[in-house]
Amino acid sequence: MFGRTNNSNSSKSSGIIRERIVFRGDVQGVGFRYTAKYTARNYGLTGWVMNEWDGSVIMEVQGPREVIDLMILNLKEDRYIGIDDIERTSIRVEEDETKFKVRFN
Repeated sequence: MFGRTNNSNSSKSSGIIRERIVFRGDVQGVGFRYTAKYTARNYGLTGWVMNEWDGSVIMEVQGPREVIDLMILNLKEDRYIGIDDIERTSIRVEEDETKFKVRFN
């Protein structure tokens, strides 16, 4: 993971989680990363999103689980984005992260 991680219970007690999410389908060349960035920022989530060489998009996103679920729902409902598969993995929370950004390979 990037940056400092903290295994304390502060994130657990506040309901903040972090997930690595891989999106497959029609997710590149359709504005996915920028839609994800603006949606995440509107919901107060932090993390990053990046295209992968195999045509998928990978995201690390942090915040309350319900808000992450809502963001994913919004991405699924976008008329230009076609998500066929989502793979979600829980990872360590990054305590010092403050925003959501687009990363480039």
